[in-house]
Amino acid sequence: MSALSGFGDPDADDVLIHSVALVDQGVRLEDAWIAFRNGRVHARGRGGSWSERTARTLRDGTGAILTPGFVDIHCHGAAGTGFDDAEARAAALDEALAVHAAHGTTRVVLSLVSAPIPQITDRLKALHEYVSLRPTVLGVHLEGPFLADSHRGAHDPAHLTEPDRASVDALLGAGRGNIRQVTIAPELPGALWAIDTLVGEGITVAVGHTGADADVVRDAFAAGASVLTHAFNGMRGLHHRAPGPVAAAVESGATLEVIADGVHVDPTMIGFLHALAPGRIALVTDAMAATGCADGEYVLGSLPVRVREGVARLSEGDSIAGSTLTTDVALRIATTRSGMSLPEAVASLTTIPARAIGRPDLGTLRVGAVSDAVLLDEGLRVRAVWVEGREVPRPA
Repeated sequence: MSALSGFGDPDADDVLIHSVALVDQGVRLEDAWIAFRNGRVHARGRGGSWSERTARTLRDGTGAILTPGFVDIHCHGAAGTGFDDAEARAAALDEALAVHAAHGTTRVVLSLVSAPIPQITDRLKALHEYVSLRPTVLGVHLEGPFLADSHRGAHDPAHLTEPDRASVDALLGAGRGNIRQVTIAPELPGALWAIDTLVGEGITVAVGHTGADADVVRDAFAAGASVLTHAFNGMRGLHHRAPGPVAAAVESGATLEVIADGVHVDPTMIGFLHALAPGRIALVTDAMAATGCADGEYVLGSLPVRVREGVARLSEGDSIAGSTLTTDVALRIATTRSGMSLPEAVASLTTIPARAIGRPDLGTLRVGAVSDAVLLDEGLRVRAVWVEGREVPRPA
């Protein structure tokens, strides 16, 4: 069979990738093949049975690894553009997404930092058409402004506020169904009411940027919160007499975001957290505008940021200000420095984050699923990416 043998055949697959190690849903299958048709996984199998099929495009994956496309549920930008930049045009947002796509991210949630409520509502309105027209964008994550000043990190303290009916209603109205996730500090007045209200609207609520103790965080998860925003960062740490938010999230069954860049969390602690909550670790980038760019001066929300050796910190003070991480690097760190197996780490970039935001249809290559996929070499470096069965052009 040749790559052209399917042309003219109405029953031909659009793409057939064979002789790969297929890693999906926590399992690694050697000598596997997979066929894409009409943007979906049409068939898959093992061994030489692929040769009985016809396809318009054939890819020999000998020595390579195929995974579902990576799902990043916490990402602020790239290519010099932040997703909350009111001046950013669609082309600049597309360029930012293209940086992440080149590293294997096929679906992303656009994260916005704290700002005055009117500014956030304006941004939500401006993003509505953009999000609606791009299926790779899963919605918007509001990381603020309902955060605690005590653990604000790289959020402007002047923009932090407590959730009340007027502000929540304004955000929901401006979001028009595009708000996918909201991070809240549960100790704030009105927080438990807000969690219940947002969850009732089908929005995933995360606990984060909080000074709360374990008991208060337990109450938040009991009220409907289901994610811990970038575990260990922006919160109290683990202590044998004060277990804090991380322990509360582990015992509650929540999904725990982790920024696996080797800076935000020591890789050993990532492995430790995975052992405590297997199947519930979602690797995220928290990537900001400097991702894919040289070191220099940037802005996160309203705050100036300096990037040195790829590490972003506020220009005033020394708080970490997001990251310049990409999902393929997170995969390599998780597998080489954190003790996670490849199937476990892949799940933490695919099925687990997709499930956390209510999209269990994504992050898998089972038959019938959307054909988002990443082809990796043995060193876990990206060789090719497909979104809905179409190969993403590689950067020059």
